[in-house]
Amino acid sequence: MKHKIIKALAFAAVVTAAGLPGISAAHDFKVGDLELKHPWSAKAPPVAPVLGGYLTIVNTGSEPDRLVGGSTPVAERLELHESSLVDGVARMRPARGGIEIPAGESLNLQPGGAHIMLVNPKQRPAEGEKFTATLQFEKAGQVEVEFVVQAKASTPAPAEDHTGHSKP
Repeated sequence: MKHKIIKALAFAAVVTAAGLPGISAAHDFKVGDLELKHPWSAKAPPVAPVLGGYLTIVNTGSEPDRLVGGSTPVAERLELHESSLVDGVARMRPARGGIEIPAGESLNLQPGGAHIMLVNPKQRPAEGEKFTATLQFEKAGQVEVEFVVQAKASTPAPAEDHTGHSKP
């Protein structure tokens, strides 16, 4: 009897831990030939002018596609950014033509690299909360995804230059 109770408690702990932020609780979305894996955002400081959005996009098709934009109710606007390292400083610039997802490959939108930027947040979801965004792809069309706010990435991104952010 005691052994069954211990097993039941262990199972309950595993199920509970799977739902906690920071634990890899996969939530995936699909549109056309694209699979969007684990959209997430880091908790933002109260005065941050931007929030980052990150995910992995897998193109299972035979043709490239392109992430060209989107929208979200939690920010004034959604932008796509590419990062580059110049003299040891990461610099961000809008990805004017969108971000390509080559056929048969994966694109990782991540801190310090290409990413989604939510400019002038209207809300600042807390760690563990979720928010929606609609992403627009050139060929696959629109898809609504849900971002989970979680602890920041385990490896810190280089310092980023946010001088390109201005109100329209």
